[in-house]
Amino acid sequence: MKPKLHNDFSFLAMLVVVLTVFTATTTSAAVTAVQAPDFTLKSREGSNMRLAEQRGNIVLVNFWASWCGPCREELPHMEALQKEYEKLGFTVFAVNVDDDPSKANVLLNDIDVSFPVLFDPQGDVSQMYDVSAMPTTVIIDRDGMARMTHKGYQSGDERKYEKAIKLLMRE
Repeated sequence: MKPKLHNDFSFLAMLVVVLTVFTATTTSAAVTAVQAPDFTLKSREGSNMRLAEQRGNIVLVNFWASWCGPCREELPHMEALQKEYEKLGFTVFAVNVDDDPSKANVLLNDIDVSFPVLFDPQGDVSQMYDVSAMPTTVIIDRDGMARMTHKGYQSGDERKYEKAIKLLMRE
């Protein structure tokens, strides 16, 4: 009996390890259904833009910084999503969190984007969205509900965003 008990314990221990690893690797993207906090930020063009004015559209809010390598890699993918889906009621709001907007403009001289770039130099909006990693992406549905939050970026994550956008367009 002791060997069987030992084997049962080993199996349970292994199961706990596997579940812990699985949970740790799947928490970077959380599916949510909460009202997205409204905000108004100054855009790169100088005008103010308000999230609530996008009601009826799907909005991907991407928090990024000029010093963030993964952000630099991700921005061209955001531009591709913008070009692919903007005529279907989709837009990207790229919220830069640098304390000085001129830092963002240096990076944007290298990466051409057509979507609105907004500035959050005090970090107020970032705090409302509990941004704790760079980049952080939030996808908001037509009713203003945050439906997906993804922290960080790895090559290929844009396919997750595209899948979520397509699903929301069917609703």
